[in-house]
Amino acid sequence: MLTSVDFSGRPFHFIGIGGIGMSALAYVIAQRKLPVSGSDIRSSHITERLQAIGAHIFAEQQASNLEFFSANSNSGSNGSKTETLGETGNNGTAYKAVTIPETVLPQVVCSTAIDSANTEYRAALDLGCPILHRSDLLAALIQDYYSIAVAGTHGKTTTSSMIGYLLLEAGLDPTIIVGGEVTAWQGNARLGTSKYLVAEADESDGSLVKFSSEIGIVTNIELDHPDHYENLAEVIDTFQVFARRCKTTIGCIDCTTVKEHLKPAISYSLKPETGADYTVDRVVYRAEGTTARVWERGQILGQMNLKLLGEHNLSNALAVVALGRHLGLKFEVIASAIATFSGARRRFEKRGEVNGIRFIDDYAHHPSEISATLAAARIQVNGLLEFPQKRVVAIFQPHRYSRTQTFLSEFGQCFSSADVVVVTDIYSAGEAKLDDISGERVAQEIAKHHPQVVYQPSLQTVRRFLTENLQPGDLAIFLGAGNLNQIIPEVVTFYEQTAQGMPQEYRLRA
Repeated sequence: MLTSVDFSGRPFHFIGIGGIGMSALAYVIAQRKLPVSGSDIRSSHITERLQAIGAHIFAEQQASNLEFFSANSNSGSNGSKTETLGETGNNGTAYKAVTIPETVLPQVVCSTAIDSANTEYRAALDLGCPILHRSDLLAALIQDYYSIAVAGTHGKTTTSSMIGYLLLEAGLDPTIIVGGEVTAWQGNARLGTSKYLVAEADESDGSLVKFSSEIGIVTNIELDHPDHYENLAEVIDTFQVFARRCKTTIGCIDCTTVKEHLKPAISYSLKPETGADYTVDRVVYRAEGTTARVWERGQILGQMNLKLLGEHNLSNALAVVALGRHLGLKFEVIASAIATFSGARRRFEKRGEVNGIRFIDDYAHHPSEISATLAAARIQVNGLLEFPQKRVVAIFQPHRYSRTQTFLSEFGQCFSSADVVVVTDIYSAGEAKLDDISGERVAQEIAKHHPQVVYQPSLQTVRRFLTENLQPGDLAIFLGAGNLNQIIPEVVTFYEQTAQGMPQEYRLRA
């Protein structure tokens, strides 16, 4: 694939523009007043947001989409068109109008999710369009700014979002590209006017090695994508290349792999005995959040409060402290931002509370993530719900056959903090089915270590089970990176409709 990116005015066309990573890039490009089009097989609030800022969205993936800018040009005598897309960009940043030759084909951007047999992709090749991987465009943007790239197997969306929020609250007006939607900027991206860019850097397909950022943060390193990596050693190699390409690395040395193989220039840890540059003590985990005293190289900085639950999020917040201090921000500014950050969507996101049942949506899909998320759920259910019976009901949709097969044993042992586990079938994410692996087999593996496991083969049978079995005092947490969360509104609505028949104390609460 061609890796050079032209920001001088040549159009960009995104195949699969509605994806969380693709749409963030498209948003920033469109806000920079460059011509943007894209296709996706379904409309969503994400594609509608892109349309609202001038991107043209196609509902089908076909060859004629690639001719959009030529077909809609106003040609002059020289066979060119002038795109007067606005003299100013977001927050008043100046972007000059561009002249686009009518014969110029768009730069076509796609992700690893786009198959080589995709009709629109094949047409782009046949037409001779420049083809860019999503990571090529992100790498070019990273080079355009003083960039902070957040990498790691787990926690990168929360950490990068929290950093973006910190810079925003500190008045540094950053450009932000993350893998989750955040209320503070009403989406997964924003265009700022300053030199700063905060980007989530994904290792899933190996493209992490393309990024050269001013600051690189690594939260942890594990094998999570066996469809791309043969073993952990290959993952480590990728992170080592990334670290070498960053001018400064910040890393969590609670992860022994980070500590031993990356040796970050700035370290952080939840354990004071590690001797990390940034650490904490006097930690208190409560249902409404976490508090801790923060240390910087042997000196007390002060107390930090965060709304987010669990050890993993305290670690993410400590990475934000390290980054903020490296940029010269006062701890009071950092702590104030962290205290008001409410998280990204699908990261322990509350979706409703009715009849004494709390509904939580979480993206966790790796055994380590599930274990950490359920531990946080246990803290919350014990502290917030005042009912005789307090249960964590984990509803899990395995993601990808390759991951499920590789970590089958680990999946069996990561649900100890749940009282009830409901497992549905595997979300393939486009992978071919493996005959020897299934959601039912995952349920059987969990049942070796857990007394209450139920297998429900489809989303509809999961929905039916939940409407028949949830009870006041339950925290129902939906786990997975697939489409399991689509049934949450249906289940919430069911309990809302039956709320009138419940005792007053069990009815819908804010």
